[in-house]
Amino acid sequence: MSSAGSPVPRLVIAAPASGSGKTTVATGLMAAFAERGLTVSPHKVGPDYIDPGYHALATGRPGRNLDAYLCGPERIAPLFLHGAAGADLALVEGVMGLYDGAALQGELASTAHVAKLLKAPVVLVVDASSQSRSVAALVHGFASWDPEVRVGGVILNKVGSDRHEELLREALGGSGVPVLGALRRTDGVGTPSRHLGLVPVAERREDAVEAVAAMAAHIRAGCDLEALLALARTAPALPGVAWDPAEALAEDGLWSPAWTGGGTSPEPGAETGGAGGTDAAPDSLRSPAPPRAVGGPGTGRPVVAVAGGSAFTFSYAEHTELLTAAGAEVVTFDPLRDEELPENASGLVIGGGFPEMYAPELSANEPLRRAVARLAASGAPVAAECAGLLYLCRSLDGSPMCGVLDAEARMSQRLTLGYREAVAVSDNVLAPAGARLRGHEFHRTVLEPGAGPTAAWGLVHPQRRLEGFVHGGVHASYVHVHWAAAPGVARRFVEQCADARVRNTSDGRTAPASAPPAGIR
Repeated sequence: MSSAGSPVPRLVIAAPASGSGKTTVATGLMAAFAERGLTVSPHKVGPDYIDPGYHALATGRPGRNLDAYLCGPERIAPLFLHGAAGADLALVEGVMGLYDGAALQGELASTAHVAKLLKAPVVLVVDASSQSRSVAALVHGFASWDPEVRVGGVILNKVGSDRHEELLREALGGSGVPVLGALRRTDGVGTPSRHLGLVPVAERREDAVEAVAAMAAHIRAGCDLEALLALARTAPALPGVAWDPAEALAEDGLWSPAWTGGGTSPEPGAETGGAGGTDAAPDSLRSPAPPRAVGGPGTGRPVVAVAGGSAFTFSYAEHTELLTAAGAEVVTFDPLRDEELPENASGLVIGGGFPEMYAPELSANEPLRRAVARLAASGAPVAAECAGLLYLCRSLDGSPMCGVLDAEARMSQRLTLGYREAVAVSDNVLAPAGARLRGHEFHRTVLEPGAGPTAAWGLVHPQRRLEGFVHGGVHASYVHVHWAAAPGVARRFVEQCADARVRNTSDGRTAPASAPPAGIR
């Protein structure tokens, strides 16, 4: 891993609660500083996929997540240093309220926790629309709650008038927390939302560019950028070294079995609490298996097709980096537009997104649906998360999908949301039986049936149930996983892509596939 080098100026943009304006302020600050010629590194606390898209648009660099639950506290600083390499300034948007983290697990994965791990000063964004002098009590409480969290300034949001701003500034005058910005209440700045949050950048590119520019102008008009930059430069150097995907692959093996009985699967009764195992094993047992070369002499790098476009926008930047470091050639395709998979694809990754918004269009692309079904039937590795899971089903809200999984998907009014602890039910293309990890669910869809004859995961926390589908080379699940927490996932997947390439090639070309399968039953 590379050296951390000189200190990276950095700020964490937090708030007392969701809805205070963190995303608008953080994205606007990123764009405003980038307009000044600074190289800005964007980061987001938690598992959110959508905000980083706006961050990337504002800065021209990949938006990266910092999730202490999914990746472990020990990886937060290294992942930050990796993402911030070469940057003049790093801005980290928080999640929920400053001290809100994983349920019933103290500060874990909260914005405050990440700020402490990064030794970064915090700027508190306060919705001041319905208060005046009380703002001082609120800021004092947040600034003094945890002495290790340094609240270095406050940005007052939704200020009603000059008189309102005067009252707020007077109240905060003796608080010891300087006011670094006062933003007027306006309906002209922001981004549209729907059932899972903001509408992703990929679905509204031109409008999103205008929205980010408006955010930057709003910030320039109401914030003291020089004071904010000076505060960022007070952050000390971080100990340790930057995360590196190639070195992570060399050092990190796959998990060892966590279920009792030598890694056997949970019993079917796990759905109602009768899992055939225990959740008391350590989270990060590892085997020392070294990575092996993929592809073989003269065969080149196996091609891994990664779904993108407007329907599949949820991915972590580190996943592609790990796949590439593991020996794959990563090629992105758009299931809304492309009628064939990338040439010579020997593996397929379909991440999250909003296929429910594009079900008719995805269904209308029958040539690609048939190509995906053929690839799955060949035994090639297929890793599908959430939206990818829906795309592999027989249908989504009545629209035919790929028919790889014997399941029907439909929208629901119920939101499924939260962190998960899971154990692999059987050997699959991502992990061996008994491998334990942490993930995240976030969807408003349901499946019938909810899991396959061989499930992908046995969830052990916060509830016990079987989830997902494993058949042949297909691993499909609602659970989102951050591969930086276990790089062996990427290595295992690419190795099996290389094996599939060898099985399915003849004189260097992908073997032709016959008629599409009826589906995995």
